[in-house]
Amino acid sequence: MRLEDLLPSPEPVRFVAADGTGTASHGACPRPADDRLVEGYRRMVLGRRFDTQATALTRQGRLAVYPSSRGQEACQIGAVLALRDDDWLFPTYRDSVALVARGLDPAEVLTLLRGDWHCGYDPVATRVAPQCTPLATQTIHAVGLAEALRRNGTDGVVLALIGDGGTSEGDFHEALNFAAVRRAPVVFLIQNNGYAISVPLARQSAAPALAYKGIGYGIGSEQVDGNDLVAVLAVLDAAVAHARSGHGPYLVEAHTYRMEAHTNADDATRYRDDDEVTRWAAADPLARLRTYLSDRGLIDDEAVRTAEAGAEAFAARVRTALNADVPADPRTLFDHVYAEPTAQLEEQRAQLVAELDAREA
Repeated sequence: MRLEDLLPSPEPVRFVAADGTGTASHGACPRPADDRLVEGYRRMVLGRRFDTQATALTRQGRLAVYPSSRGQEACQIGAVLALRDDDWLFPTYRDSVALVARGLDPAEVLTLLRGDWHCGYDPVATRVAPQCTPLATQTIHAVGLAEALRRNGTDGVVLALIGDGGTSEGDFHEALNFAAVRRAPVVFLIQNNGYAISVPLARQSAAPALAYKGIGYGIGSEQVDGNDLVAVLAVLDAAVAHARSGHGPYLVEAHTYRMEAHTNADDATRYRDDDEVTRWAAADPLARLRTYLSDRGLIDDEAVRTAEAGAEAFAARVRTALNADVPADPRTLFDHVYAEPTAQLEEQRAQLVAELDAREA
């Protein structure tokens, strides 16, 4: 591959400005079809409402923790829309909106954050890997699965989501190198929201953009305005097509912003000021897309009300599911520890069962 083919655009690809007006800085990327953008808007409305509801459930004690992705909806919805149903998604702990948009049961998505199980859904059936809390470890897993798809002769693609903080981990660089050498069909989407918890990007990397991280490994890359769904979808369409056609991995950096704190346990006012948050609020991805679609006659007030009503109904179902107490059975501690339980594990299980039976007698 030629050096110029590896370089990202000097400025992030953008179709829609912060005020919702169209721009001409999108290079050679074709604009996604209208129906996909309208569907993207519907899913972004639902995702925003889901995120708000999950945050409220955390305050009510129904979730142990919730990492909000408010402000990053264009990245997560764009990632889902760029994939086929038989492609794989490897999410982080902050990507619950992407999982819900992919059609997973929200109660199963929130199982990890509730503290019931490490994963509440079936990864094989949903083609979604468990949400990953350790930074960047999912990127190596994604490459391994992509390599398996390649060896099996399928045209499936794997998309791995990662935050800017994750790019500072060695696992990320190992994953890029492995993917490039094996020409694995994997797309890495960096959601650069400016902070690794409280550490700003300038304290993490001296590169002109994180998209340049791919060059040293021979991976083509692009950077995009992560608050512009039109641009995110256009760039990811191209990246997924690149990987699916046998040309190997691709790296995309989406410039976005986390509007809320890192989690409910974080005080974001300690490391960023209100003016910064206000500036990014003016570039809200949902408002931007709504204006863009409305100006082009693709949605009207009735369509907006319908999307919001659907999101409210969805939030009500989430509340109902999460407000139901989950029965706790200590015996399940031994489930799924090993594929074939060891003798020691069976002995421990028997001891616990005997103690519980004695108490219940």
